[in-house]
Amino acid sequence: MKTVLSTRLLSQSQKELFLNSGIGLVEYNAIQIELSKLQIPEEFYHLIFTSKNAVKAFLQSSHKKDYSGISAYCVGEKTKQYLEDHGINVVKMAENAVDLAHFIVKTDKNRHFLFISGNLRRSELPEILSKNNVRYKEIEGYSTLFKPKKFQREFDGILFYSPSGIKSFVQENPINNTVLFCIGNTTAEEARKYSDQIVVASKPTVENVLVKAIKHCKQYD
Repeated sequence: MKTVLSTRLLSQSQKELFLNSGIGLVEYNAIQIELSKLQIPEEFYHLIFTSKNAVKAFLQSSHKKDYSGISAYCVGEKTKQYLEDHGINVVKMAENAVDLAHFIVKTDKNRHFLFISGNLRRSELPEILSKNNVRYKEIEGYSTLFKPKKFQREFDGILFYSPSGIKSFVQENPINNTVLFCIGNTTAEEARKYSDQIVVASKPTVENVLVKAIKHCKQYD
């Protein structure tokens, strides 16, 4: 039986996709997220979030009861949904940080932004904003910690949801000839350092990664 490894724990409904497919699944959390206690400046009304974890850090630390005056610019559908579920208006949702930065430069460059980031955040977004003289303040909202785990076997596929997950996995394991399923192009960019057998999800969601892996495994069974 073909078996894939997920580098994050899945929900029951997500796991059922595999149970119904006849493909084996092993799962673990390759990374751990720790939210920070933030001192959020009150004068900012335009916020940038490149992950759902950044939103969680903001909500955990915010003293606001009403978010009607806040405008958010974010990366990813799950982040957008999470913001809207908490009453925060999303002006723009982009598929990646580069596209979001270019939108801000083109559309709202005269605003003053608060960017809530993680300790391992990529440099493209702040570099684009700075290069185009967009005013912003950055505060670190969460830390990504590696949780390396050694596996004594090879898998038919490995599911990755972030560059950090790849970095954590390769600390203890070789990639060899395994197919790598990536949630998006940023993750795939990191994966290409170790393999040319890469499948990228057509939409950046966990479910789409799972579907891609199942289809691939069945196709080459």
